[in-house]
Amino acid sequence: MAEAEAMQLKEEGNRHFQLQDYKAATKSYSQALKLTKDKALLATLYRNRAACGLKTESYVQAASDASRAIDINSSDIKALYRRCQALEHLGKLDQAFKDVQRCATLEPQNQSFQETLRRLNTSIQEKLRVQFSTDSRVQTMFEILLDRNSEADKLEKAANNLIVLSREEAGAERIFQNNGVALLMQLLDTKRPELMLAAVRTLSGVCSSHRARATAILHGVRIDRICSLMAVEDEETSLAVCNLLQAIIDALSGEDKQELRGKEEALVLDSKKDLKQITNHLLDMLVSKKVSGQGRDQALNLLNKNVPRKDLTIHDNSRTIYVVDNGLRKILKVVGQVPDLPSCLPLTDNTRMLASILINKLYDDLRCDPERDHFRKICEEYITGTFDPQDMDKNLIAIQTVSGILQGPFDLGNQLLGLKGVMEMMVALCGSERETDQLVAVEALIHASTKLSRATFIITNGVSLLKEIYKTTKNEKIKIRALVGLCKLGSAGGTDYALRQFAEGSTEKLAKQCRKWLCNASIDTRTRKWAVEGLAYLTLDADVKDDFVQDIPALQAMFELAKASTPDKTILYSVATTLVNCTNSYDVKEVIPELVQLAKFSKQHVPEEHPKDKKDFVEMRVKRLLKAGVTSALVCMVKADNAILTDQTKELLARVFLALCDNPKDRGTIVAQGGGKALIPLALEGTDVGKVKAAHALAKIAAVSNPDIAFPGERVYEVVRPLVSLLNTQRDGLQNYEALLGLTNLSGRSDKLRKKIFKEKALPDIENYMFENHDQLRQAATECMCNLVVNQEVQERFLADGNDRLKLVVLLCGEDDDKVQNAAAGALAMLTAAHKKLCFKMTEVTTQWLEILQRLCLHDRLSVQHRGLVIAYNLLAADAELAKKLVESELLEILTVVGKQEPDEKRAAVVQTARECLIKCMDYGFIKPVS
Repeated sequence: MAEAEAMQLKEEGNRHFQLQDYKAATKSYSQALKLTKDKALLATLYRNRAACGLKTESYVQAASDASRAIDINSSDIKALYRRCQALEHLGKLDQAFKDVQRCATLEPQNQSFQETLRRLNTSIQEKLRVQFSTDSRVQTMFEILLDRNSEADKLEKAANNLIVLSREEAGAERIFQNNGVALLMQLLDTKRPELMLAAVRTLSGVCSSHRARATAILHGVRIDRICSLMAVEDEETSLAVCNLLQAIIDALSGEDKQELRGKEEALVLDSKKDLKQITNHLLDMLVSKKVSGQGRDQALNLLNKNVPRKDLTIHDNSRTIYVVDNGLRKILKVVGQVPDLPSCLPLTDNTRMLASILINKLYDDLRCDPERDHFRKICEEYITGTFDPQDMDKNLIAIQTVSGILQGPFDLGNQLLGLKGVMEMMVALCGSERETDQLVAVEALIHASTKLSRATFIITNGVSLLKEIYKTTKNEKIKIRALVGLCKLGSAGGTDYALRQFAEGSTEKLAKQCRKWLCNASIDTRTRKWAVEGLAYLTLDADVKDDFVQDIPALQAMFELAKASTPDKTILYSVATTLVNCTNSYDVKEVIPELVQLAKFSKQHVPEEHPKDKKDFVEMRVKRLLKAGVTSALVCMVKADNAILTDQTKELLARVFLALCDNPKDRGTIVAQGGGKALIPLALEGTDVGKVKAAHALAKIAAVSNPDIAFPGERVYEVVRPLVSLLNTQRDGLQNYEALLGLTNLSGRSDKLRKKIFKEKALPDIENYMFENHDQLRQAATECMCNLVVNQEVQERFLADGNDRLKLVVLLCGEDDDKVQNAAAGALAMLTAAHKKLCFKMTEVTTQWLEILQRLCLHDRLSVQHRGLVIAYNLLAADAELAKKLVESELLEILTVVGKQEPDEKRAAVVQTARECLIKCMDYGFIKPVS
C-alpha cells in the first residue's frame, strides 16, 4: 500500500513540476520519500526533488538530493548533471567539473555536457590565475602597511585595497592562508588609528560568512581585546569593531545562511560556548566605567540585534532567558543612570533609550507568564533595593530606572508604578529644590502618564507641581520638560472631545508655547526636540492641529529638525506622530449607532468627535501640509539610518503618506518631490500594518502616474511585489481595487514588467477578481488581464488544457457592463491573434460563443465593436472550416452591413476591419464581389 501511494505521489509531483508549481512538486516528492524503501524509486524521487531545487534556486538542497541519488546509483547521469549545476551556482567549480566530466564519459556525444565542460574549465583557469596574483598582492600590501617609513598615500591605498580584497571570498581566503590574522594583529598593535581601522575592517571581511575563519579570528584576537577596542571614544573605530563582532556572531550562529559541507563542516567546533562568551563580555561592558558612551551604545546595539528571536514562531528563546538571568540587572543599571550625578557611567544621548529598547525586546521575547513574572520580580527587587530614605541620589536612580522601563514595556512599567512609594517619590522629587531631582521627576511623570488611569492620578496630584516648576525654574531644560508633562496630561483623553482634561483653551495655550520654543533657533536642538514631543501629544486635540498647520514657520522648523543630518532617535517618532495626528491617519474605531444608544441608556461614557475632525477640515490640513513641504521632510526621514528609523516610525510615515495620497490631484506633487521612491522601502520593511499602508499609497500613485517618472529606473520593478500583496483577500475592497489599477498601469508599460507581475504569482489573484460580483473590481481585474495577455507566459497559461481561463474571458465579453466588455474583448482579440489554437478553443469553451461575438460586432460603443470585429477576423484567418461556420451564421450579414457604411473619422477602423473580414471570406471563395 505504501509503495503504491509513493508512486501516486511521484506522479502528482511530476504533474506539479510540469505546471511549474515547484513548491507543490517538492512537497509531493518529500512525502513519497517517507513512504518507500525501493532503491530505484528513491533515486528517482531524490533526482526529481533536485530538479525542483534548481528551479527554486535552493542550490544546497539540490546538491544534497542529487548526491543521495548518486549514492544509490553512481551512474545516474541526470543526478550527476543536476549536482554539477547546483555546485556551479554554489561556486564549487572544481567539484562541478568532476561531475560533468563523469557525465561526458558516460555520454560522449552529448553537446550540453561538452559545452559545460569547456565553460567550467575556463572559469577554473581564471580562478587560479586570480588566486596566484592575489597571493602576491596580499604580501605586498602587508609589507607597505607594516613598514614605518611608508608614505601616507601608499599606506591609505594599501589599507583600502586590503579591505576591498577581504570582502571577496577568494581574497578573504588568501589573506587568512597567508598568516593574515597575525599580521593584522600587528597592525592593531601599532596604535595608529587609520591602520587599526583598516585592520578591523579587513578582519570583518575575512570572517564574514565563514564559520571556521570567524572561530579562528575570535580565538586569535580574543574577545576581551575586541571589546576593549570597541570601548574607545572614537565613534568610527567603535562602530567598525561592532561590525566585526556582528560578522563573527552571524558566522557562528549561521545567520549568514551559508550551509557548510564536507571537510569545512567537520573542522568547525560547536559555537554555542563562543556565543555565550561574547554575550557575557557585552553585558560586562554595560556597567564598566572604562567603556566610553559610544562603546556602551554598540554593546547595546549588538545585544538588541542578536539576543531576542527574530521570528517568534521559533520555540527556543534560551538566549533571552540567559540574558534575563545574568544581565538584566546590568541593563537596569544603565537605564537608571542620571547624567548629573558624579557616579554616572559615560553615556551618549541615545544610551538610555537603547537600554529601554533592549528591555522591551527581551520582555516581548518571553513565552509565558512564569517567565514574565520572573522578569518583573528582578525589576521590582532592583528598584526596591535601590530606595534608601537616607540617600536621595539612590532614590533618584530608582525613579530614573522606572522612567526608563516605562519607555520600554508599558505593561511592566505600569505594574512597577504600583509599587509602594514610587508615585509618591515622583511627586516628592518634583517639589525638591535640586534641579537634577526636578529634571528626573518631570521626565518620569511624562512617561508615567501614558495610561489614562495614571494620568488622572497625576492630574490630581502633580499638575500643580508641574505648573509651579514651569513658572519658577530658571533652567530651560526643566522648563520645557515641565511643559511637555503638562502637554501629555492635557491630551490624556486622546481624540475624545468629551474627555478634555484641562479647562477650555488651556491646551491651545500650551501648544502656542511649544510652537514658540520650536521656532526659536537660538535654543539647542535637544531642547527644541521636547517641544515637538509636546506637540505630538497636544495635536490629538483638533483645535491645536488646526492652529499648528496654519503656523507655517513652526511647521517648517519641525521639518528642518527632522531633516537634520544626525537626528535624535525620538525626534523622528515625535514628528511622525504629530503628522499622523494632523492628517487623522490613526486608526478610528467604527461607531455603531445602536451601541451608542445602549451606552447612553446605561449611562456609560460615549466618545465624541471634535467638529474640526470632520473630513473637510482634514482635507484642508493635508493641503496646507503639502504646501509647507511635508513630502520632502518625509523623504529625508525615510532615508535615515535603520538604527534611528524604527519599524513603528516607518508605520507612522506610511500612514501619513497614505493620507497625503488620498486626493488624486495631490499625487503629482508627491511624486515630483520624491514621494513615490520613498514609499518603496516602507512597503518592503517594517510592521505588517505599515507595509500594507505604504503599499496602498504606492497603489494610489501607480494607478494615476506615469511609472517612468514616479519610479525611475529599476525601482519600478520593486513596486510590483507590494501591489501584488494587496490582492490578498484579507485586504479591503478599496485596496484590492487600487492595486489592480496600479498593476494595470504598470503592465501597460513593458513586457519586462508583465514578466515581473507574472513571476510574483499575481495571475491567480487577478483571475479571482474577474469572478467578483463587485462591478468595479471585476472591471479593474479584466482590464489588468487585458494588458497581461500580451506576455508569452500568460498566453501559455491560456493554452494549457484543463482550465477555464478562456471561457471566463469569452463570457465576460457577453456582460452588460461596457467597460468589462471592452477589456475582455481586448484580451480575447490579442489571444486569438497570437495563437490559432485559441481560436479553435474559443468555439469549444461555451455554446454561446457565436452569439457573444455577434453582440460584440453590433455594439454601440465603437471600441468594443472594433475589438469584436478583430476577433472575427482572427477566427476567419485561423482556419477555412472555422471561417465556413462563421459565414453560414448571421455574422456574414453583420459584416456586410458594417462594411458598407461610410468610413468617417470615428468609424474608420471599424469599417476597415469589417471589410478585411469580407476580403478574407472572398479569398476562401465563400462569397463573391457584386459588380
